[in-house]
Amino acid sequence: MPRELALLTHIKRLRDPAEPVARFLDRATALGDRLGPVLVQLPPNLPADVEALDAALRLFPPGVRVAVEPRHPSWWTNATRRVLERRRAALVWADRGSRAVAPLWRTADFGYLRLHEGRARPWPRYGRAPLTAWVRRLGAEFGAGEPAYVYFNNDSGGAAIVDAVAFADLARRAGRPVSRTPDGPARG
Repeated sequence: MPRELALLTHIKRLRDPAEPVARFLDRATALGDRLGPVLVQLPPNLPADVEALDAALRLFPPGVRVAVEPRHPSWWTNATRRVLERRRAALVWADRGSRAVAPLWRTADFGYLRLHEGRARPWPRYGRAPLTAWVRRLGAEFGAGEPAYVYFNNDSGGAAIVDAVAFADLARRAGRPVSRTPDGPARG
């Protein structure tokens, strides 16, 4: 996570967001059209503060896609959902143990899925069934021209690369466009 966003989320805990967001944007916008979605991952011990989240999200310009990953259960409210929708920020769909750990709310014109840890062997890989289920969920929710960004961070022993290649293969077979797939062997 970039220093500026870590300062915003983990040190300031969404308070006084102007300076860290401005500093982040000064650096990130240099990427131009290569800037992907910005992940704002909230600490697991940060309870909901919808007004603070709204104030932080308001500082991102409309051309910057923002995905928010709350990890404290107090965030799963209609008020949170309304703020994300109003600010056009995607709620991160997160998976741990091959199960969704966040509501599957669609709050923006793009999707953002983080696959943290599967249950297949060798651990922490994902099996074919949960990957296929995620391909179907994303395909059902996001149509043609609506991107869904998928990230694996189950990186023990290179699981993230193997699973990303397998996921991309399943998505292609389902007729979904795929880009930026890592090189590596897909597993059967």
